[in-house]
Amino acid sequence: MAKQPMLKFVELDREMPTKRDADIRKKDFEEIYAEFAAERAEAQSSRCSQCGVPYCQSHCPLHNNIPDWLRLTATGRLKEAYELSQATNTFPEICGRICPQDRLCEGNCVIEKSGHGTVTIGAVEKYITDTAWDNGWVVPPKPLEEREESVAVIGGGPGGLAAADMLRRAGVQVTVYDRYDRAGGLMTYGIPGFKLEKDIVMRRNKQLEDGGVTFKLNCNVGEDISFEEIKTAHNAVIIATGVYKTRELQAPGVGVDGIVKAIDFLTASNRKSFGDAVPEYDNGDLNAEGKNVVVIGGGDTAMDCVRTSIRQGAKSVKCLYRRDRANMPGSQREVTNAEEEGVEFVWLSAPKGFTGDKAVQGVMVQKMRLGAPDATGRQSPEVIEGADYVEDAELVIQALGFEPEDLPTLWGQPDLKVTRWGTVKADFQTHETPMEDVYAVGDIQRGASLVVWAIRDGREAAEAILAKLDMQRAVAAE
Repeated sequence: MAKQPMLKFVELDREMPTKRDADIRKKDFEEIYAEFAAERAEAQSSRCSQCGVPYCQSHCPLHNNIPDWLRLTATGRLKEAYELSQATNTFPEICGRICPQDRLCEGNCVIEKSGHGTVTIGAVEKYITDTAWDNGWVVPPKPLEEREESVAVIGGGPGGLAAADMLRRAGVQVTVYDRYDRAGGLMTYGIPGFKLEKDIVMRRNKQLEDGGVTFKLNCNVGEDISFEEIKTAHNAVIIATGVYKTRELQAPGVGVDGIVKAIDFLTASNRKSFGDAVPEYDNGDLNAEGKNVVVIGGGDTAMDCVRTSIRQGAKSVKCLYRRDRANMPGSQREVTNAEEEGVEFVWLSAPKGFTGDKAVQGVMVQKMRLGAPDATGRQSPEVIEGADYVEDAELVIQALGFEPEDLPTLWGQPDLKVTRWGTVKADFQTHETPMEDVYAVGDIQRGASLVVWAIRDGREAAEAILAKLDMQRAVAAE
């Protein structure tokens, strides 16, 4: 009888890839986890219980067929594992690196709930696709036939690129319009290299370009080209701009030098890693070196900022968050990594204002406690009177989240409907807006969210566009 290749969670413990020592990794921007070796990836995959109702799959926004590609990995069938993984996810090696698996697939793993420790799904997903790249299994889109129809994608982030990939594979002509000089959106300029090394994103961009996707970079819609021109030139338009407008504090002293936006800080750091000239970094405005740094916020962007500051050589790095650790929206794994690298978290704290006449010298901090639950069920922070104090700071980074830009005004399109939050109104299955043949995906539709949700949106929009184009073809042929 053949040996059972799965259900080994009772024999084997959960194991992550080796994590580089904090004292070493905090000196560079390289990824902190090593790659799984083949035998370790197979061993971890073999721990999967192959349960009848795979909660890992149902809690993945892309509904990746996780149990099946774990079984294929456990039995050494890596090329098939990759093909199955790629069938539902345009960028599995990126999701394997940056998805908050502890809140999604791994956090809902059945064996995790039974006390055996989850399968390390994210690390295996990364291993599968990195192996596929190494072996030449990842190839540019090669449509069976070329189609005359064309689609414009405004924004080269994960949602836009996922849609471009699916449309191109179907033979549609695709043009991506992006305001930056490199496509990838926040994957390129927002997420630091220690979580997602930039060559990983650039090779995907090249793969799409080699497959026939046209990129028009440094192209700001509303300035370099009008939305109307784009709409006229294509059969359909996908809006995938993301949300880049920073939520800013309203407090005394907020306008002085040294109080910066998270996106500006992270973009400068990532540009520096590409070897670009970055005057704002070189002159110290967006550089934490030698400074007492305070980051305000508790999400994943705040974690990116504190860990980037450490690598830039900050004198000290503190993160202020108005709730406690248990109520923090960012990944607990990222909090742990940050603490190992020397970040101090100041829980139940909120900024009241800033000291310093021309440049910031400190943050006036209010101590908080958790009171009654708010409308979402989370306990609301309440100020503890008389407990204020000042944190020294020469650099304050606002990481309070992002809001959408006013696209109807910027693009001169009053008929482009938006919600009361400023996001573009669109159907959540087809992603079509009330403007015919105009679609919206990712953060610009759902608000600031995860890369994996943007990928799902982009794929769904591509499917809806293809269905509509096919229907139009059928009608024309009658």
